[in-house]
Amino acid sequence: MQETYRQKKSLQLLFTSTAQAMADVEEESEGNRRKTDGGPGAAGGGGDPQQLPVLRISQLDAFELDSTLEQLVWERFSHCFQNCRPGLLTPVEPELRALLQLLLWRFTMYSGSATVGQALLSLRYHNTKSPSTRYRSLSRGQKLGLALLTIGPRWLQERSHSLLRLLRLAGGDGGGALSQGLRHVMALVSGLMQIASLINFLVFLRNGRRPLLAERVVGARAVFSKAEAAGRDVAYQYMNRELLWHGFAEFLIFLLPLVNTRKVKAAVKSLLGGAGEGGAGAGDRQGGRDGLGVWKECGLCGEWPTMPHTVGCGHVFCYYCIKSLAIADPALTCPRCGEEAGPPEPVKLPMEMTDMGGR
Repeated sequence: MQETYRQKKSLQLLFTSTAQAMADVEEESEGNRRKTDGGPGAAGGGGDPQQLPVLRISQLDAFELDSTLEQLVWERFSHCFQNCRPGLLTPVEPELRALLQLLLWRFTMYSGSATVGQALLSLRYHNTKSPSTRYRSLSRGQKLGLALLTIGPRWLQERSHSLLRLLRLAGGDGGGALSQGLRHVMALVSGLMQIASLINFLVFLRNGRRPLLAERVVGARAVFSKAEAAGRDVAYQYMNRELLWHGFAEFLIFLLPLVNTRKVKAAVKSLLGGAGEGGAGAGDRQGGRDGLGVWKECGLCGEWPTMPHTVGCGHVFCYYCIKSLAIADPALTCPRCGEEAGPPEPVKLPMEMTDMGGR
């Protein structure tokens, strides 16, 4: 009883401290937002949307949504050719993926300066190269540059091996050295781009702007499309409920692997079978024999037992069925009746000797 009271008290203190921490974080975010907007009334919705700071997690969520959409479009497109011969799209898969990405770019970025993920989160791209302090959409050159810097490197990385091989075949004797040199150059450029992307991401974690290197190159920055979307209010009641369910889920994840489900299932089955049918339970303990004394089915797979073995309770199993179960569960019990099981042993069938000379 005292231990239960301590656990409840610890859980209450955890909820209280978490709620206080969330309140402090929200208050600090509200103060920073007001400082950025230049007035106390700007954070309440009267400020310019592009002046409100966008959360880092919102920008990363937008990219995850875009990646999921691209993968979904590709799966739907490939399903159209599932009845054709296997490998039909493999030779031109990089080009088809790039084409689908360009189509998505044409009807999302080119039309409204926002990807699908950004539109779902009420975000859009702002032209930071414009001298005006008001919102300016991206120019056509910026949109095209953002598409090329996003789609082009992916296509080049997937096609680099094929392009170098074609160059080596077309160049004859001197093509091998040229392709080898280009391979080293491409590997160096790829390494430098990865390092630059890593540095850009670290800068993004520091100031919360431009998670992609292509955005920094073309001068694009994610801003809110409307000031009402800048609010991120979380009620304490909702937060406490989520914390409680999260803790309960972690407890179940820790507890369920410790439960022997086979043993519980066998015990319930034995209890229900014994309570409902006394004669059937006695017949079941005979191991599924027929009138001639031959075991006709395995207690696990239900088929004719192959290399019949028993565990000491009368039920008969295939050797591979009961052996795999014994390896998986050291504390083995009979799956049919739930009794303590010993090591699997071969079934000794009775043999009847007949006098051949009496005939």
